[in-house]
Amino acid sequence: MSKILTAYFSASGNTKRLAKTVAEAANSDLFEIIPETPYTDSDLNWMDKRSRSSVEMNDKGSRPTIASQVENMEQYDTVIIGFPIWWYEAPRIIQSFLESYDFSGKTIVTFATSGGSGMGKTNDILKHSCPTSVKWHEGKRMNSNTDIKTIKNWLSDLNI
Repeated sequence: MSKILTAYFSASGNTKRLAKTVAEAANSDLFEIIPETPYTDSDLNWMDKRSRSSVEMNDKGSRPTIASQVENMEQYDTVIIGFPIWWYEAPRIIQSFLESYDFSGKTIVTFATSGGSGMGKTNDILKHSCPTSVKWHEGKRMNSNTDIKTIKNWLSDLNI
């Protein structure tokens, strides 16, 4: 039987709410990707070009430090990764997460919450943070209140 992990980063709580439903639908373990230095409201002010999130997203090499690590990542065959969409892609901390482990031979599925923008080229960008032997599934943008039946159908369509 395949062991699944749902890992997520949530700045405002929307992605966290959805991640809990995804984890329930997938019957998976749940791991929150927490930045070592938490984001403040001013850090998340996307209208301020000097805010922390704006500076990170403008620097493609930025890799915010994660506060803790997944224990025994090798036990998981599938990793479902959730995040909000920032500037039409995943926050840089997701690349930090992907570059922290060896995902060789694993399946990765992404999902995102967003105020309106889609996934864009998010998966293409994230693929560069993992070995080529990873099996990627296209990401899906969902509302934070997406019901469990819809999520189960989505995961079933992906054979997860």
